[in-house]
Amino acid sequence: MTDLNQLETDLLKQVEAASDEPALEALRVAALGKKGFVSELLKTLGAMSPEERKEKGPLINGLRDKVQGALGAKKDALAEAALEARLSAERLDVTLPVQDGPEIRGRIHPISQVIDEITAIFADMGFHVAEGPDIETDYLNFTALNFPEGHPAREMHDTFFLAPDEKGERKVLRTHTSPVQIRTMKTQAPPIRVVIPGRTYRHDSDQTHTPMFHQVEGLVIDETANIAHMKWVLEEFCKAFFEVDQVKMRFRPSFFPFTEPSAEVDIQCSRKGGEIRFGEGTDWLEILGCGMVHPNVLRNCGLDPDKVQGFAWGMGIDRIAMLKYGMPDLRPFFEADVRWLNHYGFRPLDIPSLVGGLSS
Repeated sequence: MTDLNQLETDLLKQVEAASDEPALEALRVAALGKKGFVSELLKTLGAMSPEERKEKGPLINGLRDKVQGALGAKKDALAEAALEARLSAERLDVTLPVQDGPEIRGRIHPISQVIDEITAIFADMGFHVAEGPDIETDYLNFTALNFPEGHPAREMHDTFFLAPDEKGERKVLRTHTSPVQIRTMKTQAPPIRVVIPGRTYRHDSDQTHTPMFHQVEGLVIDETANIAHMKWVLEEFCKAFFEVDQVKMRFRPSFFPFTEPSAEVDIQCSRKGGEIRFGEGTDWLEILGCGMVHPNVLRNCGLDPDKVQGFAWGMGIDRIAMLKYGMPDLRPFFEADVRWLNHYGFRPLDIPSLVGGLSS
C-alpha cells in the first residue's frame, strides 16, 4: 500500500514537471508501456490469490487510471500553452498599412513594355507577330538578304561567328531580325503582314550600343504594296507609339542590300531644355530604316517579283524606348539593377492597349 502510494506520488510529480510533449510521452511509456511500472504491477494480479486480487486489484487499477488522467490533463495543458505561444509570436497589428503584394511591387522591364506597345499598335493594323532563332545560318542572315560576298557585315569585327560545324559551315548570332522575314516568306503565301521583335547581336559597346540589343522589323508582301502604304503605316505607328496627334516625317534616300529603293526616316522633334518632344519643333531625329523589298530577296524566297512586291522597315527597340521614356544611357538596360527597374519599370497589370493607353 505504502509502495503504491509512493509510486503514485512520484509519477504524478513527474507528470506535472514534464516541460513538453516528448518528455510527457517518454514518461507515459515508462509508466504505462508494455514494460512500464504500472503495467508490471498489473501483470502480478494473475498470480495472486482471489483475496489478494480483490484487495490490490482496485488499488493498482486506480493508480493506472490516475496516471492516465494526469497524463491526459498535462498533454492538454501543454498543447494549450504551445498554441498561446504561437498566437503570441504570430500576432499582427491590424492597424498597420497593408503591404503591397508582388503584383504591385513587381515591375515590367521597359524593353518588354515597349515590345508589348509595338505589338498592340501593329496588331490593330492587322499584323501578326513572327519569331525566329537567335542562332542563324550565314545564308539566312546574309546571302538570302542580298548581302554580297566581302560585305563588311560578314567580317569578324562586326559579327559573332560560331565555330564551324562538321560540314564546315559557320553559324552566326543573328545581326538583325531580318532572317525571320526570309523564314516567313519561305513558309507563308502572300499576302503577308508580320512584325518581328527580337534580340540581335553585333560587336559594339558604348553609351548607345551594346553587344546584344533588340530590334523590331515589319514586312508586308502582296500584289499592290507600295511606298505610299509604307509611309502611312510608319506615320500611324509613330503617332500611336509617341502618343502625339501629328508627326512630320522626312524620308532620305539610303542604301540597304535587302531593299530597293531604301530610305532613312527622320521624325520632327523639339530639343528645347534638353528634352526631346515629338510632333513639334524644328529639329529632326533619325528613327528607322525602310524600303521596298529587293527583287533578289523575293526570288531567294521563291516569290516572283513580277507578281508580288512589298516593303519592310526596321528600328532599334532599345533606342525608341530611350527616346520615349527619357533614358540617357543604354547600358543600364542590361545591368539588372533593381533600383533602375523600380524607377523606369512598369506595373505588371498595366497591359498596353490602344483603348486603355500604351504607357498608362
